[in-house]
Amino acid sequence: MKLDAQLKQRSENKCELCGSETNLQVYEIQPQTSSNEDNSIYICSKCVAQIDKKEDLDAKHWAFLTTSMWSEVPGVQVVSWRMLNRFRNESWASDALDMMYLDDERLAWAKATGDHDNDSSVDLHRDCNGAPLSAGDTVVLIKSLDVKGTTLNAKMGTVVKNIRLVEDNTEQIEGKIEGQVIVILTKYVRKHNA
Repeated sequence: MKLDAQLKQRSENKCELCGSETNLQVYEIQPQTSSNEDNSIYICSKCVAQIDKKEDLDAKHWAFLTTSMWSEVPGVQVVSWRMLNRFRNESWASDALDMMYLDDERLAWAKATGDHDNDSSVDLHRDCNGAPLSAGDTVVLIKSLDVKGTTLNAKMGTVVKNIRLVEDNTEQIEGKIEGQVIVILTKYVRKHNA
């Protein structure tokens, strides 16, 4: 039986963390050498986005952690422990962590990514007003910009469509102005709500 089918059967076609029945997918918990039913879980896209820090953490969404932490599935235990640590400044999460037990091998796996040392802040590309930016968004320049290495001057108010996010730097996006792809600092753009 394929891994996808095994996880669907084990989870009864529900997110193994929050119980959602929509937008489900296989999630491989890192680090791992090969995917199997112990180190992979079947979860919803909202859980994935927040685990991978692609979306701000929603404490109300994660209230289920006090239940999922008792799962017998190793992957669910590890992810629950990591997420509880992100909320460790909240009393409910701190209390749950005090009660939760992971054997030495699982605890080492849970700590291997170092995610438990981080706070709950999420590094997202944000415009000058703090609105999250996504690939494909349209933005407006809030300042005239001289483009280094060219004679191009991008005027304030210029609309830049279909932006791309710079992977390793949340302060930069890429966009095309006058047929030329340039890097733009996010502090100089405002998300355009059409």
